[in-house]
This record gives sequence, C-alpha cells and structure tokens, in this order.
Amino acid sequence: MHVITADEAANLIRDDWTIIPGGFGCCGHPEAITAAIGRRFRRTGSPSRINLLFAAGSGDRNGKGLDHLAQPGLVRRAIGGFWGFAPKLGELALSGAIEGHNWPQGVISQLFRASAAQLPWVISKVGLGTFIDPRHEGGCMNPSFSKSLVRRVEFDGDAFLQFPTSRIDCAIIRGTRCDELGNVTMENEVSFQDGLAQAQAARTSGGIVIAQVTEIVAAGTFRPQDVKIPGVLVTHVVVAQMSEHPQTYAENFNPAYVSAGTPDLRAPDLNDARYIITSRAVEELRKLRNPVVNLGIGIPADIGTVAHAQGVTDYVLTVESGQFGGIPAKGLSFGASAFPMATIEQSALFDFYDGGGLDIAFLGFAQVDSCGDVNASHFKGRAPGIGGFANISRAAKRVVFCGTFSAGACEARLGNGQLQIDREGSIPKFVRKVERISYSGEQAAATGQKVMIITERAVFELSGQYLKLTEIAPGIDINRDIIAQVGASIVLPDDIRQFDSVHMQRSTST
Repeated sequence: MHVITADEAANLIRDDWTIIPGGFGCCGHPEAITAAIGRRFRRTGSPSRINLLFAAGSGDRNGKGLDHLAQPGLVRRAIGGFWGFAPKLGELALSGAIEGHNWPQGVISQLFRASAAQLPWVISKVGLGTFIDPRHEGGCMNPSFSKSLVRRVEFDGDAFLQFPTSRIDCAIIRGTRCDELGNVTMENEVSFQDGLAQAQAARTSGGIVIAQVTEIVAAGTFRPQDVKIPGVLVTHVVVAQMSEHPQTYAENFNPAYVSAGTPDLRAPDLNDARYIITSRAVEELRKLRNPVVNLGIGIPADIGTVAHAQGVTDYVLTVESGQFGGIPAKGLSFGASAFPMATIEQSALFDFYDGGGLDIAFLGFAQVDSCGDVNASHFKGRAPGIGGFANISRAAKRVVFCGTFSAGACEARLGNGQLQIDREGSIPKFVRKVERISYSGEQAAATGQKVMIITERAVFELSGQYLKLTEIAPGIDINRDIIAQVGASIVLPDDIRQFDSVHMQRSTST
C-alpha cells in the first residue's frame, strides 16, 4: 500500500483504462482524485479515451463529481445507471461526443460482483420491454452514435437481458480511515455502496485500487468487524482534506446519517398539489401491514414525513444505497438516510429488490401513455437516466407513480375542500406515446403487477394495458381538466369516485 497525493494518483491512470469511480448520488465520492484527473487532462491531454462504469453517478449538478471528467477526449465510453447529478457528462453522451449507455443501477451494482468473480455477464429480467431492451434502444443514451452492448437471450423459453462485464483497470473508492496496512473503514460514510465489490473487481483483473480517506492510523487500531475493505485489496491511499471529502455535497458531516436515534419527522412545507398527491399516496400505505417501502426522487420523497404527520408509521423505508429505516435525505444529500436501522451493501439490497422484497414502491414519472408505459429517464432533451427505477418498478408487488398531472408551471390551489386549476401546465404528461419506455405496461400486464398513478386531480389504475380513471378531486371537471388535457387514451368507468375529504383539507400538523 502506497500513500500518495491526489495528483500522483491521477498520474497513475493510463489511456484507454476502464475505471470504476466510487460514490452514490451526492454521497461518498472520492472528489480529490477525480478533480485531480480532470486537472491533469486539462494540462496534458492525458489520460484519454478512458471508460467509466458507475451505478449512481456522483456530483452536485455544478461541476463536481463525475463532471470533473466531462471533457471531450478524456472519456471514450461511459456505462451508468443514474446520470442526473453529473449533467455535463450526460450532455456529452446525448450529443454523441462520448459513447453512453444507460443500464439499470441494480444490474451495474451486480456487475461489479460478477467482474470480481471474472464472470462474463449478468443475466437479468430487469429492463425487458423498456428502452434498455435491444428491441428498443438497447440502453444507448444516443442510439445514433452508440451500438447496444445488451443482448436479449432465452433460457427454457423465458426471455432475459444479458449485460457484459468488463476488465477493471482501476477502482477509485472512498472510506473514512485506513490503517498502515491499507484496511479501510467507513464509519462516517453514509453507506457502504459497492466499495468492496469494486475493489475486488479491480484486483482480480490485475488492476489498482486507489482509496481516498481522511486519516491513516496505526495497524491494529480497527476491530476486524469495522473493516469494510481489506488492505490486501488496496494498492494506493490518498489522504484528502475535508473540503474534498464532504459526507454529502450538501453537508460536510451530519451525525444523523451514521447514528442510531429517532428521525425528526416534521411535515414538510408543501404546495397544494404536492400535498394532495402525497396525502393520497399515504392512503395506500394504510392498506398494508408493516410493508417494506421505497420512495423515489421528487414528490415521492415527501411521503414518509406526510405519513408520519397523519399517524401512519407502520412501515420500513429503504434507500437504494443500502439502508433500511430512517428518513431518506433529499437534494444534494440524496443517498443518505437519517438514523437508519441497518446498512448493507448496495448489491445485496438490489438482490432483495429484484427478488420481489418490496411490498410497495412510490416513484415519480415524466410521461405516461395509452399503453401504460412510463417514462422516467429521458425527456425534453435531458437524460438523468434510469437509476434504480428499473429494478424497483419491475419487481415491487405494488407500484404507485406519483406526480403532477402536467408539468411546466401548472398552478393549482385548495379552497373549501375543492381543487381549482388556476393555470394549466404547458407540458402534458399523459401522452399518446412516451419518448422512451422506462417502465413497460406490457410487462406489468403479463405479471399481473398492481399499478396506480396518483396526481393532484385524478387517480388512474393500469388495467391490462389500459389507463382507467378511478378517482377525481372535488372541483375537477372531467372533460375540461382531464380529457381535454391528455393525449393518452383513457377508460372512463361509471363508478369514478371522488378523493376522500382528508386529502383535500390541510390539517394543522401539516
């Protein structure tokens, strides 16, 4: 194990290498090292044509994280799950300046383990019928510039997708401390992510592992149970200053993310539309007994605190980075959870997800079409990517998509238990055909999965491959506020209900 500077670490990277940059969303990224790689390239033009493999790409949406590497010529190919926090890298992929592939986050997490075991591929049902399927775009960020690496295969007459593994030349990971033998701990990191599998993948490929930490201590300091990455896997260590080692991109250190305790569940300050959606979603939690739950980014992220304000606490939240319990963080702390009850490896949690361990998932959406297909990954020239959405939505026993009925400055307000649409959004979300299929209505119909879509003015169910309107908010005119605003075909049954009054009245606690 060699102790080096971040700039010396950057000098180790060779042209055409395949690199795993650690981190999850806004947390746990080895900022000092990727910043140094970016500086070296601007100065020397090297390393060039590197290949990236990441599950939930890290960044702050403003140049940090993976966007240090978003320079023409530095990256040749990037395979990633979630790209939303590294928009500059995503722009290069969309424009064809780099070869970009968007695969399910959970599949990439499992690819790290498969690469460590020197297996040639991962076989999964995740992504079937979506844009990841070679029958569609094959997971290419820009199909005009990239050729799909995903294959559709059959075993005993059953369809799967086959994702190839890679030889890993370098894993750049992060921990809190290491000892003189290179053993790495993560006591102040919000999650373990896939650091162990990433390090193993690099070492079994004959590559190097660079660990960024804040301190080196004497050998024998750590209990063996506290070591998350054994020193035998670590070839180089960089000691970083806290300015380049924040716990999240929003907070240098928040003890709640790594401590036992009781979460602060004060209800968030929500606008009327957001309140109606989250309050109606809580009703679905009431129907289940001690469910295991996942909340997506955006409006679904507020469901937990609204549920608590309404006295619904009988559930366990999970966060894709590997946490059970607690309250998921939002914004530039996405990936952390306040006072979690347990933290496991990200890949292990996705095994649980893929096996159907989630009782219910509340997820956001950008578009829904007549066939019940949902787009949550590509829209209006932006591509945050599929992330864990593909794994979670495919295998959860129930899926509830939550979002406003339209986008683009829609204005809605509550008054006397009625919903008034003051200004219709400029961007319809219920369309004839989604831009890209992130969730397949056809696959949902084939498996009999229960699917609901909750908006501020209406609730829909996916019945077969059709959208059925089941509820409307008081004050909403079906013809003016719903039918006239949708491009999708919807079924109108005779027994359309109105929202319960509890969802249309602000309580003093919220």
